[in-house]
Amino acid sequence: MKITTPEFKSNAVEALKNQTLQKALSHVEEGFIDKRQMAADALPEFETLRDNARDIKNHTLSHLDLYLEAYEEKVIESGGHVHWAQTAEDARNIVLDICRKVGAKTVTKGKSMISEEIGINDFLEGEGIEPIETDLGEYIIQLRNEAPSHIIAPAVHVLKEQVEEDFRATHTHLPEDRNLEEPETLLDEARTVLRQKFLDADVGITGANFLIAETGTSIIVTNEGNGDLTQTLPKVHIVLASLEKITPTLEDVSQILRVLARSATGQDMSVYTTFSTGPRRESDVDGPEEYHVVLLDNGRTNMVGTEFQDMLRCIRCGACMNHCPVYHAVGGHAYGWVYPGPMGAVLTPSLTGVDKGGQLPNASTFCGRCEAVCPMRIPLPKMMRHWREREFERNLNPTAQRFGLKFWAWFAKRPRLYGLGAKIAMRGLAIMAGSKGRLSFMPLGRGWTKYRDMPAPEGKTFQQMWAEKQVGKT
Repeated sequence: MKITTPEFKSNAVEALKNQTLQKALSHVEEGFIDKRQMAADALPEFETLRDNARDIKNHTLSHLDLYLEAYEEKVIESGGHVHWAQTAEDARNIVLDICRKVGAKTVTKGKSMISEEIGINDFLEGEGIEPIETDLGEYIIQLRNEAPSHIIAPAVHVLKEQVEEDFRATHTHLPEDRNLEEPETLLDEARTVLRQKFLDADVGITGANFLIAETGTSIIVTNEGNGDLTQTLPKVHIVLASLEKITPTLEDVSQILRVLARSATGQDMSVYTTFSTGPRRESDVDGPEEYHVVLLDNGRTNMVGTEFQDMLRCIRCGACMNHCPVYHAVGGHAYGWVYPGPMGAVLTPSLTGVDKGGQLPNASTFCGRCEAVCPMRIPLPKMMRHWREREFERNLNPTAQRFGLKFWAWFAKRPRLYGLGAKIAMRGLAIMAGSKGRLSFMPLGRGWTKYRDMPAPEGKTFQQMWAEKQVGKT
């Protein structure tokens, strides 16, 4: 997947102009926010569970090496294999080697952001192996040759009418006069097309929401049966997971599961919560002959022990982007890589470098909604500020922005001069705005007025109002 994060501003401009996208994005705010709030309100211990979930992951990250070793031992004990991948290239080559050893021609896939991160689909296609996305949203965007726009609703940017058009263009073996006007008929058609794919696949690839050190178990949380079919029908099951997905015990993960679905979709629990431990045993009626886990680092260990370690608590629920006004405005593709929204604004520069991902932390209003709803209490605004500091330290900001900040800092250190300048500026801007009360152009403010008007200042300065409030106080 080509990284276009450095072009975030131009991506955002195009997204704002795209009326079809804007119509689709309206469903994000309508479909997630109220449901999450109702689910949280219905569970009296929800806030306590958030605290527990945070503490569990903090403990795990403090002993990450020990839990990863324990997990590997349990997977091997159950008959599975663990493969350690330092980079995305390492992970791709491991998957390819497994596929080649069993002569795989087709691979079915459950939804996996790690597979997006390592670009496994394009890689396998280049090696003559057909990857087939089986999650409905992922299947839709695969037909469209697009990346996910959301981490739990990958096709949220696509309208029903577009899906119908894509199905008719792709499923040419079906009758032309078939009814595809209802969501149910679209779903039935996808199910019919994919059914034989499940049966024919040589290898199944899934992600993992959690890896349990106590038992060597991988867990996927889904609302479709495709994940189960992907890992039980083929001869080989490959789990793609990043290191931080490790969780100590089944009891620990049971607590985190209680906040995951409520935060993501407003459900008490997802429709399917599937536990997989090793390959099929003699007494099992189904399951793979081989079970492989590919554990990806790809920059995550560099975050341990830094001010960005808290980001490794993320359980990929999507609540932060569901509540983010910036995501609501531009969607996921504008962020230019795998992870959009506030979590992407922290994780992307962590994994790709601030030189490539540094624009994303600047795409925030710092309203704090992301941190307020995060089930793992991740301080996303604080970490975005840290990335802004890193960007400034490395002189990656535009020259005009750096000069402006230094100019402001010089004034801010001289309160009387700053107060006088603020008064003069306010009067000048009010005169420029005239009776309209808004500015379509502002000196040194083109970055704002290029896209929107600036309300003209009214009344007194903040310093004046603050001074008045202090009168009479001891």
